[in-house]
Amino acid sequence: MRKIASLFIYLLLSSVIQAQTLMNRDSLLKILHAAKEDTNSVLLYINIGQQYESNEPEKGKYYYRLARDLSQKINYPRGVIKYIVNYTFILNMQGLYDSSIILNQQSVELSRQIKDSVYLAKTLFNTGTVYRAVGQYEKAVSCYEEGKKIFSKFGNADIEAQTDDILQLLYTDMKQYEKAKEYGERAIIGLRRMNDLPSLGRALNNLGLVNLYLKNFEKASKLFNEALDLSHQIEDKDLEQNQYLNLGTIFLEQGEFEKMKPYMDKALVLAKELEAHEIELIGTKGLSDYYTYKKNYVLAEQYAKEALSLSYRFDLKSQRVMVFTQLSNLAFVMQDIKTAKFYATQSRLLGDSLLNETILKNTMELEKKYETEKKETQIKQLEADKKVQQLSIRQKKSLNYILIGGAATLLLISLLSYRTYSQKQKIQQQRINELETEKQLTAAEAVLKGEEQERSRIAKDLHDGLGGMLSGIKYSFNNMKGNLIMTPENNQAFERSMDMLDSSIKEMRRVAHNMMPEALVKFGLDTALKDFCNDINQSGALQVNYQSLGMENASIEQTTSITVYRIVQELINNSMKHAVARNAIVQVSNTGKQLSVTVEDDGKGFDTAVLKKGTGIGWNNIQSRVDFLKGNLDVQSENGKGTSVHIEFKL
Repeated sequence: MRKIASLFIYLLLSSVIQAQTLMNRDSLLKILHAAKEDTNSVLLYINIGQQYESNEPEKGKYYYRLARDLSQKINYPRGVIKYIVNYTFILNMQGLYDSSIILNQQSVELSRQIKDSVYLAKTLFNTGTVYRAVGQYEKAVSCYEEGKKIFSKFGNADIEAQTDDILQLLYTDMKQYEKAKEYGERAIIGLRRMNDLPSLGRALNNLGLVNLYLKNFEKASKLFNEALDLSHQIEDKDLEQNQYLNLGTIFLEQGEFEKMKPYMDKALVLAKELEAHEIELIGTKGLSDYYTYKKNYVLAEQYAKEALSLSYRFDLKSQRVMVFTQLSNLAFVMQDIKTAKFYATQSRLLGDSLLNETILKNTMELEKKYETEKKETQIKQLEADKKVQQLSIRQKKSLNYILIGGAATLLLISLLSYRTYSQKQKIQQQRINELETEKQLTAAEAVLKGEEQERSRIAKDLHDGLGGMLSGIKYSFNNMKGNLIMTPENNQAFERSMDMLDSSIKEMRRVAHNMMPEALVKFGLDTALKDFCNDINQSGALQVNYQSLGMENASIEQTTSITVYRIVQELINNSMKHAVARNAIVQVSNTGKQLSVTVEDDGKGFDTAVLKKGTGIGWNNIQSRVDFLKGNLDVQSENGKGTSVHIEFKL
């Protein structure tokens, strides 16, 4: 079982918020009714939100949003920063890291604008914490280093202790456990001295995990139990559920399943209450381990399948790999070899897919970073040349002013020089704009190429992997039939099953073909579009008339062919899904220098003004692909009169 992630450490920004002095929640709500719309009310909203955040997170978020709205209304930027710091704490607890990164970046920018060093340092640390959670360690280190330089000027013992705990998390993620342990022990000493109970609880949890990774089970258990007692004392359910899961994990690692089960049960109850989906999945899988140990394979399989369902519902792919492995092991124990091999294959394929996604993402980020830095260097050089030219013109102007009385000829030369400078300046600015455009197109090209590569890989996996597996199953069934004597009823059921298997193979091949048509790679754009239109006609959803001119022996670069194919595919899908059309025409003509594509339908049409708002994902995809090929897009449509889309590309 994967060990639960370290708890988030956030440096809170409120002078009225100290865990040991918080007022009763009911008392705070009574004060709120009589409060004025001022900065004290903002702090009151934050205080109430903190009362709810660990046990009722959605209520906590509600009061934090009230603090944000009031801060914006009374122009109180520090209140907005306090809202972001507290609100993103809940987002991270719920695993919503993308939204958290955006908000934390805003808090850093606000802190710079108001020129508050304390706020800036704390928001930098909070932003680094989220980057650490998503594995962007380079950005996390950058934020931590800048924040630590600012913190070192203040000599605040409480902040230093929390900083040590944050550095413990970073080194834990980097698997430098001994160094993480050193920072964690230092953090706990400082937080005990400051009596900061919420931060102490999280530091105990994090140091316990470090010892768990080092197989120091006795030390880890002691730290987790202390954190559990502390969670009851401060009524922090998020901290409590993590300790139940961590203690259950220790017993699982030691093979003490009877001791493990009560902790997993308690973790599961709290995880469902707090909507902590990954903890719910891990706890459910832990119960599957328990019933496997008890040889109650029916219950073990039930919990494993429930964990698998959670992995799909909340897109927990890395956990799904381990659940597939668990189901495979169960099937082997139950002597269901075919099912065991199926789940083992699913685990391997998904693991390979996750690895490929990571490699592709890192490669694209490196390419984009390299191209961006290259363009920025060119832009800086052009701007430097521009400044040199401006300085030269100023010198010429000064000389002309001195000699203007008796040097009309020099004045004329000066005017001509000024005109030349203006023209050069326009050329330089135009070049800068072109480089900016090229930089955007480079990023778009990387995204489109990555998308097509991933489509091709998935199509190949489906066709060669899953297709081969299904065909093998069909062959095995056919051999089996020849060696079995079946009743008419069983024979009829067997034939129905074979028909369903044939349908599955056809559907799998159709999906693989849509993701990367084989005809496009082997025979080119004209044949691929013709096959696509024929497939649509055969489906009966739409009658498509395909016409081509000059495409028989056309030699079109593969990237261009794929992009044009995706555009036509998207337009025809729009005709079927949104236009409710019955008939459509696809025309493609090649003059050798220019490729023209026209798609028309007799659907219900629409107001083309909505395209300027850019809200439709499909139209955005079409426009980005047209821009990538530097083409021109013209859309003609009216309500009730169908739609005509004409696109031209230079070859």
